[in-house]
Amino acid sequence: MADFSALVEGYQRFRQTGWHEQRERWEQLAEGQSPKVMIVACSDSRVDPAQIFDARPGEIFTVRNVANLVPPYQPDRSYHGVSAALEFAVTQLKVEEVLVMGHGFCGGCAAALTGAFTDAEPGEGAFIAHWIDMLGEARRKIRAAHPELDREAFREMELEGVRVSLRNLRTFPWVREREQAGELKLHGAYFSIADGALCVLDESSGEFRPA
Repeated sequence: MADFSALVEGYQRFRQTGWHEQRERWEQLAEGQSPKVMIVACSDSRVDPAQIFDARPGEIFTVRNVANLVPPYQPDRSYHGVSAALEFAVTQLKVEEVLVMGHGFCGGCAAALTGAFTDAEPGEGAFIAHWIDMLGEARRKIRAAHPELDREAFREMELEGVRVSLRNLRTFPWVREREQAGELKLHGAYFSIADGALCVLDESSGEFRPA
């Protein structure tokens, strides 16, 4: 696995190949960005949106966090990193689409389902516990349907995390208004790490279907 020195070596290869080969594009990007799509993805090291979608530099605006969650609209004076990124993408960059992408074997979703950090002290998972508490209602529903907490339960939590984030996205007035006006489209997707397959949410049926 890569350590920092390996990352520096990777940068040197990128500088000699990827950057040099797309030097004109990098010069254009230095003048500004104009991505059409924002992706909310998990921080998990296995699910890099740029790699999964074979995207070029500057094509997607990405925010990543534990369990690819979007919090509900809360206009207070607290620090809201995801909300700030969403506001910037939608109101300033004027992206035309927002995609929430969940994935298989998500540690954040697993912790939400099992309650792994429920009683955690600061420094031992308290921030994690508070963050994934956004999935509290989903946890209760899924645990009632799958008391044995089999793999299907964990997968359902991963899928439900995408649905929860989409619902929360629509609590932001400037997201809701733009979607209703046809200026913004919202999407949900799920990436299976084991087989590299992507499924897209059909909100009319609530089902995830192969892309």
